[in-house]
Amino acid sequence: MTVAAQPLSALYKPRRGRVELVDVPELSFLVVAGQGAPEGFDFAAAVQALYAVSWGAHFLARKAFGEAPPVMPLEALWWVGAEQQGLVEEVSRGRATMASTDRSQWRWEAMIMQGDPIDAVVVAEAVARARGKDLTALGRLELRTWEEGRCAQLLHVGPYADESPSLVRLHSVIAEAGLRPRGRHHEIYLGDPRRAAPQRLRTILRQPVEPV
Repeated sequence: MTVAAQPLSALYKPRRGRVELVDVPELSFLVVAGQGAPEGFDFAAAVQALYAVSWGAHFLARKAFGEAPPVMPLEALWWVGAEQQGLVEEVSRGRATMASTDRSQWRWEAMIMQGDPIDAVVVAEAVARARGKDLTALGRLELRTWEEGRCAQLLHVGPYADESPSLVRLHSVIAEAGLRPRGRHHEIYLGDPRRAAPQRLRTILRQPVEPV
């Protein structure tokens, strides 16, 4: 395991083949929470609302300030209820796969990071301008600040359904480093499944950690 440099770029550009430790500072996110499989209608609606407001905020900031941060990639936190938690722990040990879980019961928070100078005022205007569109998840969208802290992360290349070996490796290295998972499993989607072949998709698998 290596400790990555801490500029923002280090959080979104991991080196392939390495589990890295990163310290994630307080950042602002547009967030939509929900439940169900990632291929379901609710998750798709959340993603649609997030991108509509993120792009709206980007153009508003550029108009007001002359420049704006790029629209960042989609991210999501994933977890399950207590009744499936034991099975998820088996997945992290390589004894089961996520296919064994009830995807309709997956809980998630889909989100997109917002850089300066995008703030609550800019987001509120972007939301107001998006209200005329058919965005069913817009009313559930919120702007939230969050400091994730020390995390271990790994770049997974390939289909989302093939993440299990990468998850096993991530959790194995965490244990070897005298750490343990805390918080929720975090994924950052650097590839667009609508445009990239499944084997070329790039996903950052991130897990908050703490000393044992």
